[in-house]
Amino acid sequence: MTKDLGDVAWPVSTARLVLRRARADDAESVRSYRDHPTSTQWLGPLPENFTERFVAPERLGLLLAVERDGELIGDVMVSIGDAWGPAAMATQAHGVQAELGWALRPEETGHGYATEAVEAVLRICFDDLGLRRVTASCFTTNTASWRLMERLGMRREAHTVADGLHPSGEWRDGYTYALLADEWRRRNA
Repeated sequence: MTKDLGDVAWPVSTARLVLRRARADDAESVRSYRDHPTSTQWLGPLPENFTERFVAPERLGLLLAVERDGELIGDVMVSIGDAWGPAAMATQAHGVQAELGWALRPEETGHGYATEAVEAVLRICFDDLGLRRVTASCFTTNTASWRLMERLGMRREAHTVADGLHPSGEWRDGYTYALLADEWRRRNA
């Protein structure tokens, strides 16, 4: 049976943070840092209908809010999906992996909060949800993101060439990182 974020006992606490399911009333807080140049340089400008898109169940259901001392400081997207497999094995490939993405308020970067939050999300993915694989991608020039992935033990699996349209309008190279549940368990044994 496929699990989803609704199957986790929320909130989840770490040493300094609390992760919880995002709510519609988080939209303005999220807008405040996602509309900042440190975010828009990678994610692009926010659409005019940001709030409408944010509260759409299919998007809100993927998002975890990251709080420090009761204040929202960032978010982590967890998109659970299917692995590739032959049609005859589709049920075995259903809902076994996740793609992650994250954003943090600019004044909260450089303190290890993103590492702490994504580490907690990996634990949720592997231990609570029983997923077998987690991936994340970024532009090769987004050094902070790929260094975060490496700190967490993720393996660089792909260097794609000019496959992502950067907000500048340029086609840029990207990196994809991944971590398997078995690797996670060995690392945390």
